[in-house]
Amino acid sequence: MAVGLGPLPTLHPVPGFELGIASAGIKRPGRKDVVVMRCAEGSSVAGVFTLNAFCAAPVILAKKRVLGPVRYLLTNTGNANAGTGEPGLAAAARTCASLAAMAKVEENSVLPFSTGVIGEPLPVEKIESALQAALDDLSVDNWAAAATGIMTTDTLPKGASRQFVQDGVTVTVTGISKGAGMIKPNMATMLGYIATDAKVAQGVLQDLLRDAANKSFNRITIDGDTSTNDCCMLIATGQAALPEVTQASGALFAALKQAVFEVCMEVAQAIVRDGEGATKFVTVQVNGGATHQECLDVGYAVAHSPLIKTALFASDPNWGRILAAVGRAGVAQLDVSKIDVFLGDVCIASQGCRAATYTEAQGAKVMAEEEIGIRIELGRGNCSETIWTTDLSHEYVKINAEYRT
Repeated sequence: MAVGLGPLPTLHPVPGFELGIASAGIKRPGRKDVVVMRCAEGSSVAGVFTLNAFCAAPVILAKKRVLGPVRYLLTNTGNANAGTGEPGLAAAARTCASLAAMAKVEENSVLPFSTGVIGEPLPVEKIESALQAALDDLSVDNWAAAATGIMTTDTLPKGASRQFVQDGVTVTVTGISKGAGMIKPNMATMLGYIATDAKVAQGVLQDLLRDAANKSFNRITIDGDTSTNDCCMLIATGQAALPEVTQASGALFAALKQAVFEVCMEVAQAIVRDGEGATKFVTVQVNGGATHQECLDVGYAVAHSPLIKTALFASDPNWGRILAAVGRAGVAQLDVSKIDVFLGDVCIASQGCRAATYTEAQGAKVMAEEEIGIRIELGRGNCSETIWTTDLSHEYVKINAEYRT
């Protein structure tokens, strides 16, 4: 049911970054559910991780090891290895150790990532049995296969790629992500991997990823649930024949920042478009806030409202539900008489009440579209924020009711 999400675009290979896919049969025999990624020696690696206190064992290990040197990323689907305590940490460490031994690298240079059902022991032996096949499959051309390999309830793989020329040298940024439910990231997304062949100092790379995630992955929500396993990684292999980016300034940094932001935005919005059971892609724009936080508070109040989300599914322009959500967002001393609300270009509420020019037919026409914009003008200041979300359908309930069966 993915809204406006088609086949993967061309995903340009990134020199110095290889991907290999294999089948461990964690949930289903024959499914390719293990992905190994190899970074060229000397690569810089940055990561952003879930803020969920019940973060998964692989998140704990990856956070400790991300400063490197990092040589391999190991991902499994079908099992989150979350809520598994010390045995889960030991299991994640064992899979990393097994891969390290096969690849002849240090164990601490392998970062683990998992996604799937929470609370079940990680099937270590199954994963170990697939590692050699994944290593044998390593190729710079395997981005599309890896995008499929990291999927869980996703209906389509998600990826994006950009290239730019700097001083006669082509620089590539390519990324993939997975996620369709349990999405309100609080850092990034369920899983995301972005690589570039630029050479970037680790501190600059970390700041770049954090900024990009805050404007993309941290602005999407499907159901308001922050996962235990959210991770997003940015790898700079340094294979492009250009000077190292050591500070957040200059023409090379500006071009790289734009490419990274665009890739992050595209794959983040793809998660929303493929939201579990989604039939609508919804942009919630909040303008005129006194602070960015109050814009986000209003935006998320609207985006998370089950009443608004079900009205979106029904194409019902029940604008009173939007006003109610804005009013309970917790904005201090909110003057409702200054608030205007729009569905698309149609003003549905002006100065806190129904717009004199509004008709139900106008609202119904907008709500019938697959892509819908909700714009809220608070009239309090100059801050703005945008959030992307979905409707709430029968299919979402069905998918999550039957997730473990």
